[in-house]
Amino acid sequence: MGPKSVRVRMYQVGFGDCFLLTFTYHGKAKPRHVLVDFGSTAAPSGDPGSLLPKIAQDIQRTVGTDPFAVVATHRHRDHISGFDPGSNGKGPGAIIAALKPRWVIQPWTEQPDLPVDAEAPSSLKGLAARKETLASMQAIAKQAVEEALPRLQRGFQHTEAARQLAFIGEDNIANPGAVRNLMRMGSNDYVYAGKRTKLSSFLPGVKVSVLGPPTVKQHASIRKQRSGDPDEFWSLQAKTLGVGLPKTGASAGELFAGFAQATGGQSPPWARWIIKSLRSARGDELLQLIRSLDSAMNNTSVILLFEFGGHRFLFPGDAQIENWEYALGQAKYKKLLKGVTVYKVGHHGSLNATPRTLWNGWYPKGAKPLPAKQRMTSFMSTKAGKHGSAAKGTEVPRTTLVTALEGWTRLHSTQHLAGALYVEELFGGA
Repeated sequence: MGPKSVRVRMYQVGFGDCFLLTFTYHGKAKPRHVLVDFGSTAAPSGDPGSLLPKIAQDIQRTVGTDPFAVVATHRHRDHISGFDPGSNGKGPGAIIAALKPRWVIQPWTEQPDLPVDAEAPSSLKGLAARKETLASMQAIAKQAVEEALPRLQRGFQHTEAARQLAFIGEDNIANPGAVRNLMRMGSNDYVYAGKRTKLSSFLPGVKVSVLGPPTVKQHASIRKQRSGDPDEFWSLQAKTLGVGLPKTGASAGELFAGFAQATGGQSPPWARWIIKSLRSARGDELLQLIRSLDSAMNNTSVILLFEFGGHRFLFPGDAQIENWEYALGQAKYKKLLKGVTVYKVGHHGSLNATPRTLWNGWYPKGAKPLPAKQRMTSFMSTKAGKHGSAAKGTEVPRTTLVTALEGWTRLHSTQHLAGALYVEELFGGA
């Protein structure tokens, strides 16, 4: 028999993801738990530095000796840093490993014995030196944080670039402790679009579909990320979606943003503009390199759809448009996606992770918002001010998307939690 209920718990990790799904069965059968991601790169304000161990201990109390599985949607630190056991073997990852997960689900690109030029799990030829390229990018990110960043911070007017380098670079540095732990803590299941995942047998009565990531053979566009797409990205004003704009508008940014101030350093004023431009170019190059790794990782994020008792729960990790395109191009998946009950908002609410094609399948043109109790439930784990720019319309979470989520869904956001460790909701079978 299928479960009688599913509880979705979203932990407050700041900028990151951590969701615990608890499937409760009839009779004396033990509940079964699935942890979807566990990581953070920016803790919520006021955290003393013990947040991840505290969350791991709460997961431990909740799971106990019940059957347990783990999903690591992709390798970014904001999704897996909590799996690091620490140098002393007593970190949060050690607590999770002690729960003895039966399965650890990861994208196909994480399979350790995959050929470096693989374009699919069984392929021997294709995407040239993918793993070697990713390894090189990890080294570049490490250099940017440890070596280039201090120089950049000492330069003129580079506080924003330095901040982004620190955050994006740190997010992409390889997290070997967590990666090794995920490889060892349970039996591994490396998935791609259309593959039957081991979660299907782990969760009796629950249909689990893997909608992404596609392999390169299935959809070659995952190799790159496009910078803009007016049909899919949340670049338009919220009023075009049938909901109102927030009362406070986005900042227009500083006037004369490129003007070099004559402060600091010993260079003559006439030379400072040239020096500033050279340093800016260096910073932009590093940001571009690091972001290319960020894009590659997000395009390999696992997309899962859980179905039971008339409900569908969509967990897309940080999947971006290139990852989504394959699923949205398949008639069978597109049909499944129309009836979603719970949506874990993709990529912390970024402008390119909730495709408009997906949204329009839920809320077609001319539709009106349902009464609150009948709406889709959305969960968004995020922290404003860490990625993007409101002035450029790239802030995370994206204002237009958040406004739409508030107007059309029952939104739970970690930004609404005031000191609580998590927010949860229970969904019973139909």
